[in-house]
Amino acid sequence: MFGLGWPEIVALVVIALLVFGPEKLPQAASQAGRTLRNLRRMANNARDDLRAGLGPEFADFDPADLNPKNFVRKHLTAELEDDWNGTPATATPLPSSTTVAAADELGYGEIPPYDSEAT
Repeated sequence: MFGLGWPEIVALVVIALLVFGPEKLPQAASQAGRTLRNLRRMANNARDDLRAGLGPEFADFDPADLNPKNFVRKHLTAELEDDWNGTPATATPLPSSTTVAAADELGYGEIPPYDSEAT
C-alpha cells in the first residue's frame, strides 16, 4: 500500500505498543480506522459532487487524470504504446511532396523571391 513490507509493519506495531501501551492500543487503532473511513467517505462525496457539478458532458472525468504522471502517460505516451502494440496511430500524416503545387517550384537558374521584411 505505502511500500511497507512485513519488517516495517512489525516495527510500527512495536513502536505503537511502546507509545500507547497495550491497554490503549485497541482504542487508538479503532479511532485511526474511524478517521480513515471518514476521510474516504469525504473524498468520495467530494468526487461525486464534482462530477454532479460538471454535468453530463464530463461524465467520464476522473480526478486522477489531473495528476501530472497520469496526464503524461495518457496523452503523450499513448501513441508510442499504440505503435509498440501494432495498432495504427491516430495522428494525421504529413503532406507529401506531390501535393505541392507545380507553380511554387522554381526552374533551373531562377532566383527565388526576396523578402526584405523576413530577414
